[in-house]
Amino acid sequence: MAWTWRFEKSDGTETEPALTPDEFTTQGDAESWIGEFWKELLEGGAEQVTLFEDTTKIYGPMSLSADQG
Repeated sequence: MAWTWRFEKSDGTETEPALTPDEFTTQGDAESWIGEFWKELLEGGAEQVTLFEDTTKIYGPMSLSADQG
């Protein structure tokens, strides 16, 4: 099982992230990584992310902007 993030613009189009993570072995590892690097990703042009387990969408899109409720 591999957990991965899809990095997107606000309109849902995929974008290259400022930081490229490896695949994660657990959901917790993936979420910890996004929690640590969301500011750098946002500054690099990614506005939202979607989490996948292999090819299954788990949740998202989730905004990286702190002012989004």
